[in-house]
Amino acid sequence: MSMTLQEYLDWLDGRGLIWPKASPPVATRASPYTKPLEGIRAVTWGIYGTLLRISDGELLHEHPHKLRMQVALEKTVHEFNMWNSMHRTPEAPWEYMHRQYAKAVEEQRMLSGRKGETPEVNSAIVWTRLVRQLQLKKYTYDAQSYGDPDELGEKIAYFFHASLQGVEAAPHACEALAAVREGGFEQGLLANAQAFTLAQLLRAFRQAGTLATLGDLFHPGFLTLSYQEGLRKPSRTLYRHALERFERRGIPPERILHVGCRLREDLAVAREFGMRTALYAGDGTSLRATKADVRDPRLQPDRLLTDLSQIREILDLA
Repeated sequence: MSMTLQEYLDWLDGRGLIWPKASPPVATRASPYTKPLEGIRAVTWGIYGTLLRISDGELLHEHPHKLRMQVALEKTVHEFNMWNSMHRTPEAPWEYMHRQYAKAVEEQRMLSGRKGETPEVNSAIVWTRLVRQLQLKKYTYDAQSYGDPDELGEKIAYFFHASLQGVEAAPHACEALAAVREGGFEQGLLANAQAFTLAQLLRAFRQAGTLATLGDLFHPGFLTLSYQEGLRKPSRTLYRHALERFERRGIPPERILHVGCRLREDLAVAREFGMRTALYAGDGTSLRATKADVRDPRLQPDRLLTDLSQIREILDLA
């Protein structure tokens, strides 16, 4: 039986590979506002930039620094023994793969788009497509370890992105989530994410503590992730689907607090749907909000955190 995605991440960690690290947090001048909010029954969270610190503040499919793309693609081509099945051209192997990768990313953006909304690129599908192209040139791999091409695509996607951007748990993220769940609140995710993101999140939390499973923190029925929906924030459908899940459990939008680091592209949309909002301004790398935005009555979040542990004050947890 092939490795699960989580087993694959554990196996990679056991090899002692060197990954890029998330850059140090950038201090902000924000002042927290954590007065208790009444009537909250559930909390939803963004992931990248909120629960996970990531280089550049958000997950990227195409990095603007050419060298970063080169290194990540070179490592990926080597790790999965792709070179022998690639077309021979005067360019370097990573440059050839970059052209194929960029084409697959762009085609998926065009195919998955809906009018007025923002399509999400599923990196696993991109890499599965590239694998199938290589198979036309007699590419083979260890299916017993990696699974079918779709499963392999997920694993390659993780390896590529882990080689491109450093990721780690945000300070006090796991403790904050545990406090919310132990406080009796429902808890979910409303986030831009990839097929490997939950495994990546669990890996980061385990490195920071002793968490056994994400089921210890999140209700499985309250996970709304962009790669599954084919849409990313600020697409309204993403929020609508999240709220439908809560409404089926009898929790209306005004009883839900959404926490994220991007005001216009995330919290402002949640607010449109009646959710309460909390801006996480603990790291200038991921924070997307100006002073004018925060003061704008149309955008203003209900609360502002500079440390995720402050969720305890907002929810009035002992």
